[in-house]
Amino acid sequence: QVQLVESGGGLVQAGGSLRLSCAASKSIRSINTMGWYRQAPGKQRELVTAITSGGITNYADSVKGRFTISRDNAKNTVYLQMNSLKPEDTAVYYCMFQVRSYNYWGQGTQVTVSS
Repeated sequence: QVQLVESGGGLVQAGGSLRLSCAASKSIRSINTMGWYRQAPGKQRELVTAITSGGITNYADSVKGRFTISRDNAKNTVYLQMNSLKPEDTAVYYCMFQVRSYNYWGQGTQVTVSS
């Protein structure tokens, strides 16, 4: 069973930066889209950003210009560089790997931005 292991969350002051990583526990072939979602208390999970196997990216309007997604296919890893963090970015962040018609999810990592 493949697991996605996230790291890099934590507490940061507003304006600061964090880098999240998500790696598969074993090699996965043919990963299509990799993405990051987040869920704040009392809110639904939302898509933050995603990157296709061809490197095409999309971002939620709320994070454009501040967050950058990247992937390393050889390492089955996706990254999320978060700059200029705001208190409203506080949430549990989840990574997702789409493989054919199945989505793998990470366990979530807490990101807390203090004002």
